[in-house]
Order: sequence, then structure tokens, then C-alpha cells
Amino acid sequence: MEQYYHTNLYLNLLLLFISAVSLSFFAIFYKHKSQYYNHPNLPPGRPGIPYLGETLAFLTTGWIGRPEKFVTDRIREFSSSAFKTHIIGKPTVVLTGAEGNKFLFTNENKLVVVWWPDSVSKIFPFSETTSIHEESRRFRKFLPQFMKPEALQRYVGEMDEVARRHFASLWEDRDEVEVLPLTKKYTFWVACRLFVSLDDPARIAELGVPFDHVASGIFALPYDFPGTPFRRAIRASKFIREEYLMEIIRRRKEECDRNKMKAHQDILSYMLTATDDGGEHMSDIDIADKILGLLVGSHDTASATCTFVVKFLSELPDVYDRVYQEQMEIARSKSAGELLNWEDIKKMKYSWNVACEVLRLTPPVQGSFRKATTDFIFNGFSIPKGWKVHIYMQLYWSVPSTHKNEKYFPKPEKFDPSRFEGSGPEPYTFVPFGGGPKMCPGKEYARLEILVFMHNLVKRFKFEMLIPGEKIIVNPICVPANGLPIRLFPHEA
Repeated sequence: MEQYYHTNLYLNLLLLFISAVSLSFFAIFYKHKSQYYNHPNLPPGRPGIPYLGETLAFLTTGWIGRPEKFVTDRIREFSSSAFKTHIIGKPTVVLTGAEGNKFLFTNENKLVVVWWPDSVSKIFPFSETTSIHEESRRFRKFLPQFMKPEALQRYVGEMDEVARRHFASLWEDRDEVEVLPLTKKYTFWVACRLFVSLDDPARIAELGVPFDHVASGIFALPYDFPGTPFRRAIRASKFIREEYLMEIIRRRKEECDRNKMKAHQDILSYMLTATDDGGEHMSDIDIADKILGLLVGSHDTASATCTFVVKFLSELPDVYDRVYQEQMEIARSKSAGELLNWEDIKKMKYSWNVACEVLRLTPPVQGSFRKATTDFIFNGFSIPKGWKVHIYMQLYWSVPSTHKNEKYFPKPEKFDPSRFEGSGPEPYTFVPFGGGPKMCPGKEYARLEILVFMHNLVKRFKFEMLIPGEKIIVNPICVPANGLPIRLFPHEA
């Protein structure tokens, strides 16, 4: 009898607990839904479940290799080029198509500003007296001095020198390689050379381990607990800035004091001499932080593009042959040991069309977020500045919504570099580097890096994929699921 009583008591307590949890869930869901829909004339859409919203669906389409599916499914479902959802912890409006891209890019700093998760400021600390948006604005104002084409021209030979050493040490005398880890090394080596004149392979390799922790942690769940990727990223960021970059900055300033620093030596030399509107120089810690941000920003996207260049050249022998012919004409025009220069880059027209088609089909980044700074109207829909206290509207522009849209690119799944001949695609349809004031400032840098890679690749090898039809995933950068292992066939000397 007593056992029966205790069993009943436990069952009743369990039912009471389940009921309380259920009521709490429905209360949260009702509040979540009320907050979400408590604005007139929002775009069509749905909020998903409390807290998570539709984040899992958003991420899952990337994990299965179809990142455009989340957007295209909802465009069809709601028959609208704009829809609302709830992803990455925030209510979000997704704008699609060339019209959506144009609206966001032309209203940057007017109706919208770029949005960064709070976790970014923990990995990349910024000045305590300014916001992350203000720091970003100040940095973008300075960066074009180094990244504009006329400034980068002088560094083509240095990129080529790094690429030659990279292929000689990591590709030659090997039958098989895994491409993605190697392209990451290539882009990291180039960045170390051009940003801080770091050229010692041992030091670069030593720096590579904590750097990988930082790069991985940026997109990790922002849980700052021991052992988590996010905690490792925070610690690795601090270690790189204080143990490596601050020491490099100190030595460079000593060279400057002795008048031994070369003008335009690298991006660090620009930072040490640049001043803001008030004539103030950046602090050493700010310089270290921004150098680290540049190293990360130039790493994953360019390496992913180089990797997919290898994939498509492997799958399309006719395309490979035309790239090979173009690059060998350049190679044969050079004397022994002569490095590439700006005039050579200008001759790589077909190769760049190929790279652009790679970027169209497999853009490393699928889109980015903006924050509405005021209420505005888009296509008759109301986009509010803020829904509730501490809740604001995010705006997401989607690269695949134009890149794989037959309206802008006929037979969108076909690899066709001729799309980029002449005037190329319609404005606001090809957007791998974003657009407007926040267009990627490293676009020209990436172009040089990719073309130098292609030149050194095809003049040495033909190759074939070891996993034909290898799956592509987005997590959050678009990459081959297995790193793209290939078999190499060196050209006869």
C-alpha cells in the first residue's frame, strides 16, 4: 500500500512537472509569437519555435550542401521576394533578388548598418570608447590605401614567390594531396608575408595552430566555458596579439625610429604611419587586433575559392585546357626565375572568368546581416527599427538568391565562364563580395591571390578528384566535405 502511495505521488509530481513545463513553453511560445507578429504589414513568414526560431532549418540546408534551399523554399511558399523568419537568435527579414541586394547596398549607413554578433567583440576586442560599428567604419576608411589595385600591384611578385615556395614544399613530389588544408596554408602564408612581412616557415607554422582556433571559434556557439571552441578562440586571439603581433609591432617601430622601415613594406607599415581625422595614430593593441582580423578575413574565403577552382578544373577538362593555354603563354614569356607582375595579371582574363564562375556557383559566404536603424518600407512591407526592447530587426541578403536564379543566369547549374565576358552580369546579381559601402575591401587582394594560385597550379599539374561528386557543405563557409583529395599528374619538363 505504501509503495502504491509513493508510486502515485511520484507520478503526480511528474505530471505536475510536465504540466508546468508545458504551460511555460506555451506561454513563451505565445509571447514569442506575439512579439514576432505585433507589427502591422510585416512580410509573410513564420517565427519557428521559441529561442531557436528557424535556425536549425537555416543551418541544416548548409550541412546537406544546399544552402540556397532555406531561402528558395520560402520564396516559393510565400510568393514573395521578402519574408520574415527567426534565425541566429533574432527576428529577421530576408531580402532576395537583385532588387533586395540593391536596396540594402544603396541604403548602407542610411537605413541599415552591418550587424555583427556580440561574440565577435570578445574574440576581437575593440576600443572601450567606441562601438564595433565605429571601429569597423574607421578601419574601412583606412584600409583601401593598401587594398586598392594601384597599391597592390607592387605585391604581385611577392605573392608569386610565396606560391612557388608553397607548391615546391607541399605539392611537388607527391602523388596525392588534400587540397583544402593546403590552400589554407597558401592563403595564410601570403597574408603573413604581405601584412606583417613574416616569412619564416617555422614561425608561420607555430602561429598556425592558435590561428586555426581563432578562425574556427568565430562561427562556433558563443558559450564561454572551458574546453569549448569559443573559449579556445578567445584565448588564442589574446595569445596571438600579445605574444606575436605586439612583438612584431614593437620591432617594426624600432626600425621606424632608426629610419630602417621601408615605405609601403606591408600593411603594418601603413597602419603605423596612418592617422585618423584628428591626427592621432592607432594604438599598438588596436593595430594588433586589426591585423588579426585581416588574417582571419583573408583566410577561409580565399582558400575555399582556390579549392573549388581545383574541383571545377578537375571536372571540366575543356575549361582546364583553356586556363592552361592562357597561363602557359604567360609562363613562356618570362625568363628563368622571373616572377609574375601586374602586366601578367591583366592577361589572365579567361582565368578570372573561370574564378568568377566558381564564385557564382560556390560562393564562400552565403550572405550577411544588416541591422535596421530606422523604420522603412520595402516593396510595400514595413520593416521596423525595433520590435521590443533589446530586440531589433535583422536583415539578411542571400547570395544564392541571384547566383542560382535562372532569371539572371540562364541554365544556372551549368558552369559557363562566358557569363563574365563583356559587361558581365546585370548589376546586383553577382555579389560574392557584397556591395555598396560595405563591399569586401579585400576584393582585389583576393583576385590577385586566386590568379597567382591558378598560374602556379596549372603550369605544374593536371589532376583528378579521388572522390568524384564529393559533397559540398556550408558550415558556415562553403567547402568540400572531405577537403577535396586529388591525384596529381605533373607536366613533363
